[in-house]
Amino acid sequence: MEKTNAIRMLEQGKLPHTVLYYEGDGALNGAEVADLLSLPPEQMFKTLVTTGKSGGHYVFLIPVAEELDLKKAATAAGEKSVEMLKSKDLLPLTGYVHGGCSPLGMKKVFPTFVDESAEGLERMVFSAGKIGVQIEAAPEALAAAVRVRFADLAKG
Repeated sequence: MEKTNAIRMLEQGKLPHTVLYYEGDGALNGAEVADLLSLPPEQMFKTLVTTGKSGGHYVFLIPVAEELDLKKAATAAGEKSVEMLKSKDLLPLTGYVHGGCSPLGMKKVFPTFVDESAEGLERMVFSAGKIGVQIEAAPEALAAAVRVRFADLAKG
């Protein structure tokens, strides 16, 4: 398989990781991907991109079975409010398509926040930047590749 920008970033930083592949189309949700990879959904994270009231963009990683709490996300980002980026704007802004968006290797580096539930994990799984490819790595490896802040982000 070809290497994605996200995989290259981890390799260049000599950060330990495992690349996981699955068969499926872009219509799969994160819980279905976790099931295909025989992983618990709380270990699998989805990458969400938002726009703040100021016009800035922010990246949030939350467990695939959870929903992003926009108020908590805004607080973490220091914004009055944030809203989800429109799907049509994802590719031009990040270089990634819906269902294959990685927090690593975007066209620009945006402030990135990870749900605090990841801090207790030995390994977390997130998109490698292409549908059908995931990266398994320690939260510390992700934090070493792109500066992240951990925060309470999920609804509930």
